[in-house]
Amino acid sequence: MATRAALFDVDGTLVDTNYLHVTTWWEAFRQAGHTVRMAAIHRAIGLGSGDLIAHLLGDERDVDQDAEIKAAHAALYATFHDRLPVLDGARDLLRSLADRGWAIVLATSAGGAELAALRRAIGADDVIAGVAGADDVAAGKPGPDPVLRALDLAGVPADRALFVGDTVWDMEAATKAGVRPLAVLTGGVPRAALQAGGAEAVFVNPLDVLANLDTGLFAELEER
Repeated sequence: MATRAALFDVDGTLVDTNYLHVTTWWEAFRQAGHTVRMAAIHRAIGLGSGDLIAHLLGDERDVDQDAEIKAAHAALYATFHDRLPVLDGARDLLRSLADRGWAIVLATSAGGAELAALRRAIGADDVIAGVAGADDVAAGKPGPDPVLRALDLAGVPADRALFVGDTVWDMEAATKAGVRPLAVLTGGVPRAALQAGGAEAVFVNPLDVLANLDTGLFAELEER
C-alpha cells in the first residue's frame, strides 16, 4: 500500500483543454441569449458546471436555463472528445511517480463521458489508483470535497499528499483539505494569482514537475 499520494487536477493540468472549455461555454451562453466575456469564463474554469454558471450569470439569472446551458456546453465539448491534447510530460509524470511508490489519484470537475475522454487522452489508467469526479462529490472546487474524496481513494492522510492543479480554485480546494498545493502554468492562470491562491510552488508544465521530483515538496515527502 502506498504511503504517499500525488493528487492531480485534469483539465489544464494534465490535458490542454481550458481554452476548449472557454470557447464551448461561450457558445453555450450565446445560444441561451447571454453575452459573457471569454476572459471571465477563463477565470471561472475549474468550477463545476453549476457553480460556473452561477458565478458568471449571478443569482438573479433564470435558473431554469441552467440545464439547457450545461447540455449545450456538454454537446459542444463532446465534439473534441476524440482529440483532446494531453500535455507534454503528463503521462511520464504519472508513471514516474507511480514507479517511485506514489498513489496517483485524479480530482476533477469532469464526469461521465467527458471524464472517460480525458482518461483516454492521458493514457495512464494502469497507474491511476482512483478518480474523484463530478459524480462522486456533493460540492466541487473551491470546496475541499474533491480533494478529500481523492485522499480517501489514495488511503493516505492529508500530510502525506500533494495536489497539483492549474487554477486558483484548485489551490483553494487543496488548502481547505489540508493538502499542500502545487501549480502548473498550463491553464493560463498567472503565477502571481496561483501563489496568492496558496500554491507553494509553481511549475511551467508537467515536464517541469517531472524534472524536479528529486527536489522540493516531492523529495520532502519521499524522505519522511
